[in-house]
Amino acid sequence: MMVTIGRTLMTGGRGLLGALERVPPALPVFVLRCGVALVFWRSGLTKLPLGNDMTVFLFESEYQVPLLPAALAAYLTTLIELIAPWMLVLGLGTRLAAVILLAETLVIQVFVYPQHYPEHLLWAGPLLHVMLRGPDRWSLDYPIRRQSDRAAKR
Repeated sequence: MMVTIGRTLMTGGRGLLGALERVPPALPVFVLRCGVALVFWRSGLTKLPLGNDMTVFLFESEYQVPLLPAALAAYLTTLIELIAPWMLVLGLGTRLAAVILLAETLVIQVFVYPQHYPEHLLWAGPLLHVMLRGPDRWSLDYPIRRQSDRAAKR
């Protein structure tokens, strides 16, 4: 009886692993893109309306990003956080969006909230994956890249 239960469990386990291996790789990549996009989108929404006094005040007092005036940093960050997440979700200019958001993450880590590195690593992981491997098939970039590759072969 124990042997029969063991075989049943092994067969079921193999079946489950086989089903998991048939999931298209584009699905987890899409989930990664959406998850990290949501973090930045929500942050961008808190900075609206664009250039409001409270956001500029935060950049002057708490964030203190070096090299840029607080008002300019507030505008740029708000625009980045409202545009780049959509680029990630749609998969259009995905690698560029990932690079920009990864750069923002690094600035936040180094200059603003260095103690929040576990959270920043959770953002950096998906962004690094997308930057290095691309957005996969479930993206607008995919057919553009395929067309470009075909044209280059001619």
